[in-house]
Amino acid sequence: MYGLIDCNNFFVSCERVFRPDLNGKPTVVLSNNDGCVIARSNEAKALGIRMGAPFYQIQELIKRAHVNVFSSNQTLYGDMSRRVMSILSQLVGDIEVYSIDEAFLNLTSIPDLENFARYVAEKVTHDTGIPVSMGVAPSKTLAKIANHFAKKYKKYNQVCMIDTEEKRFKALMLTPIEEVWGIGRRFSDKLKRQGIQTAYDFTRLDRHFVRKKMTVIGEQLWQELQGLPCKTLETEAQDKKQICVSRSFGYPVTTLKGMSEAIASHAGRCAKKLRQQNSYAASLLVLIQTSRFRNDLPQYFCNAVKAFDTPTSDSMEIVGGALEALKSIYKDGYQYKRAGVIITQIVPETAVQGFLFDAKNRLKSAKLMATIDQINGIYQSRQVRLAVEGVGLQGKLRQELLSPNYTTNFKDLLIVKCSK
Repeated sequence: MYGLIDCNNFFVSCERVFRPDLNGKPTVVLSNNDGCVIARSNEAKALGIRMGAPFYQIQELIKRAHVNVFSSNQTLYGDMSRRVMSILSQLVGDIEVYSIDEAFLNLTSIPDLENFARYVAEKVTHDTGIPVSMGVAPSKTLAKIANHFAKKYKKYNQVCMIDTEEKRFKALMLTPIEEVWGIGRRFSDKLKRQGIQTAYDFTRLDRHFVRKKMTVIGEQLWQELQGLPCKTLETEAQDKKQICVSRSFGYPVTTLKGMSEAIASHAGRCAKKLRQQNSYAASLLVLIQTSRFRNDLPQYFCNAVKAFDTPTSDSMEIVGGALEALKSIYKDGYQYKRAGVIITQIVPETAVQGFLFDAKNRLKSAKLMATIDQINGIYQSRQVRLAVEGVGLQGKLRQELLSPNYTTNFKDLLIVKCSK
């Protein structure tokens, strides 16, 4: 049996942990640069605020309904996620962290499954203040469906179990085909045209027909919905085959210096991620673009690739290569809205071959990078970085409604006052 535990309205819930006065009040969290809504409380949903709604379009509704609005505080949300996952790891041996607010649990060896699931959900909420919902079923796909019901209907009291055939049939009949995890919009449209409206309808299809039309991935999904597990827990982090750091600017960037700082910051973060998985970059891609929504302004989009003679994870080499690529494509006279760095060719440490005319002291470089990572690891930040990065992206983000970093900054610790 598998469990999927999901934090309810996670970003909003993180804000409410430290602002209990917001409980019961409509609250939303905005994306980077305060662009659009990425999290809503149930009260905000009831007002008709949709996910992804541009902030500027709903400002009148926000004022009229007294909606509380926050900029995205990823430092706070990341730390609260770490606390949730830490508790789950202590309670269950096998855990797959699926996203910042979701985790799959292997509950196969648990005897009193329902009571244990309720204990897990209650303990996470009690210890962190984050409300959660939990779905339990014979496969990960069914656990996703069970979690949806646990979140949607209060009568389940945080936990929904699909542990009988009767419950499985009922859950599948109530699940629209487009809401099945892994179906996707393209396949759901095709299936609907063939009269497949629900997950139950999908399970009634012939297995060989599903494999022919949707390949082995579709067949595995069909089996998962039958209660036959095909997706195992990915308990160990797998090395990424591509690393990307790309962000929109809060304000237009119009100078090469400003763009260079952003690209350097992105490249430095890519280098850090490479070292975390003991990998090396053989090449990278730099991209810059203007806002595609500003038809009144000149448009420009371009990218350039930089290849390294010897694969590297050295921040100085990667940042230098990224800036070299940037200079080959940058043009004056544009208001740039977005920039990014993508490590396009990653090789493992064992596959690195030296360059005959390489004059760089690789051992000295590795020691320097290790020292920098150790210092930054102590402070959970990038306190030590290259001067060319300047203030980096953080200086260009629009976060006018940012909450304090209650759990990671001594200056932001809550002050509790009590009267005698």
